[in-house]
Amino acid sequence: MRTETDVLVLGGAGVDTIVHVPELPLPYADSYLIRPGIKTRAGQSGDFVALGLSALGLRTHHLDMIGDDAEGDLVRALHRDHGIPLTAVPQPAGTKRAVNLVGPDGRRLSLYDDTRSREADRFPEGTVRTLAAAARHAHVVITHPCAQALPLLREAGLTISTDLHNWDGANPHHEPFALASDLVFLSTTALADHERTMRDIAARGRARVVVATAGADGAYLLADEALTHIPAVTPPAPVVDSNGAGDAFASAFLLGWLGGEDPARCALYGAVAGAHACTVPSARTDAIDRTELQARVAELAADPV
Repeated sequence: MRTETDVLVLGGAGVDTIVHVPELPLPYADSYLIRPGIKTRAGQSGDFVALGLSALGLRTHHLDMIGDDAEGDLVRALHRDHGIPLTAVPQPAGTKRAVNLVGPDGRRLSLYDDTRSREADRFPEGTVRTLAAAARHAHVVITHPCAQALPLLREAGLTISTDLHNWDGANPHHEPFALASDLVFLSTTALADHERTMRDIAARGRARVVVATAGADGAYLLADEALTHIPAVTPPAPVVDSNGAGDAFASAFLLGWLGGEDPARCALYGAVAGAHACTVPSARTDAIDRTELQARVAELAADPV
């Protein structure tokens, strides 16, 4: 098979409106004066993964359903400006959008517009097969059309990764993604026992590696049945926004994983990229490049303290 794409990213294209708030949770008030203002920009989970992978030098193609609307124009422009191929399947319900409330410490609360997706959403089978035939790996966002594409990706012989985000370990929507993927990312945020959930994913599914990110507490890596804690990396600048940090972690981990690196080394890549993402203002979509990532990892390896 002749590959033209290192990673095919499915789903997660959309637009966020960023609103800075004085604290989270936000106390009730009749009104607030917002600084540094309110900004709408393209960039949801799949977009951030695609941007991160591309910045790291991996050939990336993004597939999603996008509306013929202003939000869709922003998504198309983002990919065009960064030179990332985008296959946009028409979405009559409109392009995905959300409002992100961002606190002074960089934490966020995302409000997703659920009217922009439908249970019947599907990617054309022929489109998935064609793109998969030219790819090495697929990273799948947890949306309805992506769930239907999982068997086609597996049939094409691709390895698969996914991010379950703040899964509680029980919601059935996430389960097909968890069990069909070779590499699973998730957050510890909603997990009562992250180790139990990680081991359950590995025992019942195909996952060879499971990673649970824990924000400032670092991450947990399950590989070869061994659970390892990955310490957080000190950000290179003040933390301003955690939006996209998990996507940056996944992108950098994939760089190492696809390059045959040890999972612990991949997790260090992820920790460095995630820390960098927390220093990027919410209105921007900058991603760490391979040179900076490898330099920072080399520094940490030389002086782990």
